[in-house]
Amino acid sequence: MILVADSGSTKTSWIALNKEGEIYFKIETEGLNPVVFSKEILHDRIISKKELIEIRNEVDQLFFYGAGCGSKNASNFLKEIIEAVFINAEIEIYGDNIAAVRSLQLDAAGIVCILGTGSNCSFFDGKLSHQKTASLGYIIMDEASGNYFGKQLIRDYFFYRMPVDLMRKFESEYDLNVDTIKENLYKKDNPNTYLAQFARFLIENKSNDYAKRTINSGLRLFVESHILQFEESKTVPVHFIGSIAYFLSDEIREVLEEYDMQLGKIIRHPILTLAQYHTTKI
Repeated sequence: MILVADSGSTKTSWIALNKEGEIYFKIETEGLNPVVFSKEILHDRIISKKELIEIRNEVDQLFFYGAGCGSKNASNFLKEIIEAVFINAEIEIYGDNIAAVRSLQLDAAGIVCILGTGSNCSFFDGKLSHQKTASLGYIIMDEASGNYFGKQLIRDYFFYRMPVDLMRKFESEYDLNVDTIKENLYKKDNPNTYLAQFARFLIENKSNDYAKRTINSGLRLFVESHILQFEESKTVPVHFIGSIAYFLSDEIREVLEEYDMQLGKIIRHPILTLAQYHTTKI
């Protein structure tokens, strides 16, 4: 049996395939970012699903794609945890940029961007994926991601930069108690996922002038910090993966036009096309 996983910090999508390439099941667990979570948390999240435990001895190939897996140390750290569960499997672990390229099924050069809980950007030359900047995570990078927009919303709320009517709506939908926020940011696990949950509010109210400015400002920052690193950015399509990209597709198109860039594909859930990629290898 073949198991394919696509993981962010918020959730991990799993698809099990039989030897004929048919889907045995598709499930989700919590995110498995090896940079953010401890060994114990990662292990517990994998074994939390009975579907995975029931096939653990039958899996002979496991392809794991994930946020935080771009470095060798993080990849090896996660691999050891997975090997302890799927003891008969040959395991391959790749960064989320490789997942994006393969799920897009590109046959030509393009810029490949990830906008989900976190963000990332690489250049695919038609054969290989290239990154110029190492991802340093949600604290100082991740422009235009869910956690970036969540951080902006919380800051603007407490600095009174948000319109009063939107402030009232915001506080009616979320627990904005100072102690609650501090506990989630500095004492609990998953601070990036916690921040990303607030992005929903921005998306749901994106017709508001404040929300429009916040979204466009974040997208422009992403373009200037990440996409413009590549000299090919104005000559090849710019593709996107992730829920934030999916729900902000119109805004992305408008911002790219400002920079004379061409929008390519946008995929919200890459796991299905990732599975298709691996069925062709069977």
